[in-house]
Amino acid sequence: MEIFRRWMSAVFSDTQLVILFLVLVVSGAIVLSVGNLLAPVIASVVISFLLEGVVRFLVGFRWPRMLAVVLVFGLFMLFLAVMILALVPLLVSQITDLIDNIPWIVSKAQNALVHLPRQYPILTEAQVQTVVDSLTAQFSQYGQQVLAFSLSSVRSVFSFVVYMVLMPIMVFFFLKDKDVILDWLCGFLPKDHTLASTVWLDVKMQAGNYVRGRIWEIFIVWIATYACFLYFGLDYAMLLSLLVGLSVIIPYIGAVVVTVPVLIIAYIQWGFDAHFTWAMIVYFVIQLLDANLLVPLLLSGAVNLHPIASITAILIFGGIWGFWGVFFAIPLASLVQSVLGVWKNRRGCLVEG
Repeated sequence: MEIFRRWMSAVFSDTQLVILFLVLVVSGAIVLSVGNLLAPVIASVVISFLLEGVVRFLVGFRWPRMLAVVLVFGLFMLFLAVMILALVPLLVSQITDLIDNIPWIVSKAQNALVHLPRQYPILTEAQVQTVVDSLTAQFSQYGQQVLAFSLSSVRSVFSFVVYMVLMPIMVFFFLKDKDVILDWLCGFLPKDHTLASTVWLDVKMQAGNYVRGRIWEIFIVWIATYACFLYFGLDYAMLLSLLVGLSVIIPYIGAVVVTVPVLIIAYIQWGFDAHFTWAMIVYFVIQLLDANLLVPLLLSGAVNLHPIASITAILIFGGIWGFWGVFFAIPLASLVQSVLGVWKNRRGCLVEG
């Protein structure tokens, strides 16, 4: 008990540590309590943070900041419009087509599984039937989930429209008034908040590199995979390639999970013929190039976490915030790593003192 009391006394006697922990506690409480309501604001902050790098690049060439903001924001809106007008209708069409064809896909999969014992005597008909029943029940559950999603789609569409109106406005003002907003936030902190600023700069650098690198990786893998599937004529090429691109968000696991539907669709469409073989060879080459070339190239300046730490962070933050928790799991883990490192160093200083 005496050791714990001395430890608490040492920690709370360090003003910088107290300020840092108060900032983290207040920020965490706000996100956990009203995070869903602030989702458009948080998303706008992230987009502004990414666009800020381009604005700073132009300002470095002596562009007026306002002109740089207007140009970057205009290009961002053009990109957003192209994505919505060209991509969304195609994705909706392919998703609708896939849902309509689910019974046929299930039937084809069942027929293929039923004939497996003839080709591979090591499998018994009872084992295959168990797998068929399990898959049928799983697809039935997915169908119910799709129906429930469609019933709540009106609210989702309304939220999407609101986000599309509010977020561009907030992104523009976050870029335009960045210094004013940061000065206002810093006004709530004590004048001497060196430790909190150090952690923020460390996380900002590492998380910024990570998010920018991941976004480039998503687009590159998405485009390369789409070109592969389109060349071989794979059904639902845009939908599957988008899933493959988004799978890079989840290290080590995403690629394995998304490969399953790719293999199923390719097998049902072609069987084990030359199209299937060559398409899957090119697909796996893209995966290998991503893991061994793109990741080291794009994420070399990002956080360096052990695989167990990365997977744990994905499970924890993904369970709390869903997709966005998965996307920002690694930056959030880098925040935890930075805070622990700072706390360890300060504790060492306190003990030596």
